[in-house]
Amino acid sequence: MEHPLQAWRDTLEDLGVMGLVREPQVLATEPVQAQAQAPEVKSAEAKPKGSQPLSATPARAQTTAPVPYAPPAKPGACPSAAEVVACTSLAELQKATEGCLACPLGPGRLKYVFGEGAPQARLMFVGEGPGRDEDQQGRPFVGKAGELLDKMIGALGLRREDTYIANVVKCRPPDNRTPTPDEAKACLGYLHRQIELVQPAVIVTLGATPLRELVGVSEGITKVRGQWRRVTVGGREIPVMPTFHPAYVLRQYTQDVRRAVWADLQAAKAWIDRPE
Repeated sequence: MEHPLQAWRDTLEDLGVMGLVREPQVLATEPVQAQAQAPEVKSAEAKPKGSQPLSATPARAQTTAPVPYAPPAKPGACPSAAEVVACTSLAELQKATEGCLACPLGPGRLKYVFGEGAPQARLMFVGEGPGRDEDQQGRPFVGKAGELLDKMIGALGLRREDTYIANVVKCRPPDNRTPTPDEAKACLGYLHRQIELVQPAVIVTLGATPLRELVGVSEGITKVRGQWRRVTVGGREIPVMPTFHPAYVLRQYTQDVRRAVWADLQAAKAWIDRPE
């Protein structure tokens, strides 16, 4: 008579999942035995005086808090507010800020992603921060999310180069995480000056981060998208249309999400097309 365990094994092999099942291993019990014997070792060479018992808290849990990041004192590494304001063109602003190390993101970047587009674009897009592709190329929105954004812009009857595209932070956060408030604050002055120089008629914020850091609205993007907001930069009030980030659209590629973004972009386009 066939053993029940053999029948179970044959079934798993038929399903193609046998590789997911580990074979019993006698060696698996050896570390436990070693641990049980460890306290009995009295040799000073094998167990140095003052060493932690095996059940002690791991060393990494006992490390001290990280030292707060201090921007370098090297001249030009962190342009002053006065130097930023003194820039009279986007090219000057990029040159003045591209060596910035004002926050922890700077030392880890591959390329500084300043922004690009028409210097006097009427429609400006503001995202969160560079991703892997952007960090490698030094351009905003060039990955999969950027391809979708280009298609959205084209559907409006515009070209990418007719608009201006920037981010809240100019350097890639590790693992594409959300920028911290301090990182965003360190970079926000550069974005403000970009907006002052471009003077867009409308800003479209992509996702929750630019809505929070630029406009000061901390409500969830799903509640706020499609509702006009305003931001004052350089004494000038600018209408802001919040919408989903293209990366979110790719993750939630439903008809409702796509219709929502399309409606938001159409509203922004209608605003810049209205008679003066």
